Amino acid sequence: MNADLLQLIIPVAGLAAVVFALYLARDVLSRDTGTREMEDVAGTIFEGAVAFIRRQYTTIAVLAVAGAIIIGLVITLFEGPDVADTEIFGFDLGWRTAIAFLVGAAASMASGIIGMFISVKANVRTAAAARRSLVEAVQVAMRGGAVSGFLVVALSLLGVWAVFAAFGGLSGDPDAVRDAPFLIVGFGFGASFVALFAQLGGGIYTKAADVPTSSARSRPASRRTTRATPVSWPTSSATTSGTARGAARTSSSRRPPRTSAR
Repeated sequence: MNADLLQLIIPVAGLAAVVFALYLARDVLSRDTGTREMEDVAGTIFEGAVAFIRRQYTTIAVLAVAGAIIIGLVITLFEGPDVADTEIFGFDLGWRTAIAFLVGAAASMASGIIGMFISVKANVRTAAAARRSLVEAVQVAMRGGAVSGFLVVALSLLGVWAVFAAFGGLSGDPDAVRDAPFLIVGFGFGASFVALFAQLGGGIYTKAADVPTSSARSRPASRRTTRATPVSWPTSSATTSGTARGAARTSSSRRPPRTSAR
């Protein structure tokens, strides 16, 4: 295949995937949300998810910027002409790698935020669709999850293509074309950096939510069990016989008085 034709196919394919992901998101958001009670529960879940997204990705963004600065400084200080694989080294290689790192981190963050937003919105719509048809429920769930999948692939493809083109990969210069693949390594590192911290944060978030939920679910049951269990005291045979004799005397003393017949 001609290289020029391949260069045109890449951005077109990436944009087509983004458009298709937006279509799936629009289709999911247009579905029925169920009853008022279902909407109330979904609103509470969405509020917690938004708080989680804001807190997590704010922290990840700060760490990504700090990581890009550190990577740029390390490459600037230690990637000299003796160890560099390209004609670009030192500060020129450092800032290019740092920029590629930030672009990859931004693409990964965008796909994660949009994907989680649509997934949370798809939950109540899947439950509402399950009341009518199992096929419709599976369709809504699959389309809600496919939004994140298509965005990951599309943004990764567009990001790599954009960084490759920005660093001279499409300029036609043989030296620039040869050096461009070494300059986009930071893109994959940045995307993996964000994905790793997002997985760790998501796991901690779910575990933190499970603990109070499990405690609240088990505590009423333990209280009911404690209240329903009668307290029995051990008794001996002598105590039992004494109690029986006392009951017999009590019953005999309560006989009705005799009345004389006139």
